[in-house]
Amino acid sequence: MMDLNGKSILITGGTGSFGKAFVARILQQFPQVRRLVIYSRDELKQFEMAQRFSPREHKALRYFIGDIRDGDRFRRACEGIEIIVHAAALKQVPTAEYNPFECIKTNVLGAQNVVEAALDCGVKKVVALSTDKAAAPINLYGATKLCSDKLFIAANKMKGQRDLTFSVVRYGNVMGSRGSVIPFFLNRRKEGVLPITDPRMTRFNISLEEGVDLVVHALGHAWGGEIFVPKIPSYRITDVAEAICPHCEHRVVGIRPGEKIHEEMITEADSHTTVDLGKYYAILPQLPHWSLEDYLKKTGAKPVPAGFSYNSGTNDEWLTVDQIRELIRLHVDAAFTVEPSRVS
Repeated sequence: MMDLNGKSILITGGTGSFGKAFVARILQQFPQVRRLVIYSRDELKQFEMAQRFSPREHKALRYFIGDIRDGDRFRRACEGIEIIVHAAALKQVPTAEYNPFECIKTNVLGAQNVVEAALDCGVKKVVALSTDKAAAPINLYGATKLCSDKLFIAANKMKGQRDLTFSVVRYGNVMGSRGSVIPFFLNRRKEGVLPITDPRMTRFNISLEEGVDLVVHALGHAWGGEIFVPKIPSYRITDVAEAICPHCEHRVVGIRPGEKIHEEMITEADSHTTVDLGKYYAILPQLPHWSLEDYLKKTGAKPVPAGFSYNSGTNDEWLTVDQIRELIRLHVDAAFTVEPSRVS
């Protein structure tokens, strides 16, 4: 594991669900971190976050107001920064469908601003958060994140002689994150009806802590240009509804614009450059700036079989209703209980 004590770190979108979990981990595990900058555009969220993570208590903390779309402002925030974790994004699928260029400005142009600031400011490592929706995208959000992934991977060819690596982490739905299905169902269960988009629907599942683990792994092990993918379980949307409110009516309302029945994190087309790292997969760059032979030897990576794909609908590992219920208690709502029937 990379020792982050003494390092200067900036996280974009730092007041989001991931950002809070990442900051908590860094302050706990690396108490001698030199500087930890939370970069985001919402002053109220920064104020609220500072009640939990106070700069008075944690001298390394800085709260920096700014939009990732503003390249000049972001470049100023990156002065003296060694590590960037890029978590800022517009990520609501229906919102992106109806406001496409707003999504492009944040997810694509914002990503390029991160690349250029890293090149200009002496940054050593950049890890960008991606999504399963970037694999074979059918919605605008996924397309913008695929484009973002390509920008970060290509940036390894732009760095010249700089001691700088860019890598990406790609994972599925984060359990309990803002706007995700579990908090939505928890809020709706009091009405006795849970809206199901399609009973066949499946998703990958990851906890915030596992997402932070993956980013820390990438910081310590990336050679530059990899897309790291965790091995995580899938769940059925009907099982989530059953876990949260077994006596609620499950009303099928239809798929939202840009939504898939199953999510895919590694496509068959990616299989010829994908390796198995044990706990994780990595999609390697098609034109790496390092020796593939050396990479396989030093990491112990094994190429995946031809035609391999990683799909939530054909996954080998599935969460049961009881497991989902327990994970909600652990990661979302410690007071969670199964409600009695509210409908006849």
